[in-house]
Amino acid sequence: MVDWPMNSLEIKGDWNMVKGKLREKWAYLTDNDLEFVAGQHEELYGRMQKRTGETLEAVQQAVKDAAACCCSLGEDLPPAEII
Repeated sequence: MVDWPMNSLEIKGDWNMVKGKLREKWAYLTDNDLEFVAGQHEELYGRMQKRTGETLEAVQQAVKDAAACCCSLGEDLPPAEII
């Protein structure tokens, strides 16, 4: 398991922007679906995968894409294949 190399303050501010981008792609995702707890990104991906019906790789890529276009979070994420 690979943790995101960010502290909780960085995650809180940037994650709200990322959630907005993910909701543009999948409008039916709820706050509960997109709840992020530091160190538990696998659970987040699992919830998103279950709700969207997408593959794990597609969900991981969507998070990276959303993060890359609105904040520095995307630059700090490890490659999707090792998350």
